[in-house]
Amino acid sequence: METSHILIAYTLYLPIALFLTYYVSRTLFKNSLIYMMDIFKNREEIAQATNTLFETGFYLLNLGYALLILRIDTEIFDTQGLIEVLSKKIGGFAIYLGIMLFINLYLFFRGKRKAASPTQITVNEYKL
Repeated sequence: METSHILIAYTLYLPIALFLTYYVSRTLFKNSLIYMMDIFKNREEIAQATNTLFETGFYLLNLGYALLILRIDTEIFDTQGLIEVLSKKIGGFAIYLGIMLFINLYLFFRGKRKAASPTQITVNEYKL
């Protein structure tokens, strides 16, 4: 009976983790393009490319972590145990996703701040 509960937990956890990752990623990177356009001074091609690279990295990190924590070591004997294990797994993953979201926002704001700072002297402008 325990094995069937663990299989049910896996069957529920994986789609939920995948959906959470997809939802957070789509929300973040749909809205972050505005920051990228500002950082790269409206050069759409490089802003879009950088945003896509950030998005790919976000997916890889989060899906990798979701799969890494997939293992269930707790014995599950009943529905209550199943719900408790799932809530711990999904809750922990949601907290991790939230932290990753704020790290990405920090990087976007930092890039925006750097782009707004005075530009440094280029090699051509430097006189010996």
